[in-house]
Amino acid sequence: MEENNLQSFVKERRKRLGLTQEELSFKAGVGLRFVRDLEQGKSSLQMNKVNQVLKLFGYELGAVPANREDLLHEEG
Repeated sequence: MEENNLQSFVKERRKRLGLTQEELSFKAGVGLRFVRDLEQGKSSLQMNKVNQVLKLFGYELGAVPANREDLLHEEG
């Protein structure tokens, strides 16, 4: 995926399901502007609204290591 994994994930899933941004916003119960901001990688988004969108794909936000390369070196 690209630099911003969340934005890429949402955009890719939406397109895979054949949904427009407007359709996704309606199904998720969020505004069209929010979906656009999410897909454009806006840095400050409400987590509850992100989870509303992700729920349509069977996902939710979660904690991941900030630098996965460092984690790999520590474990190995």
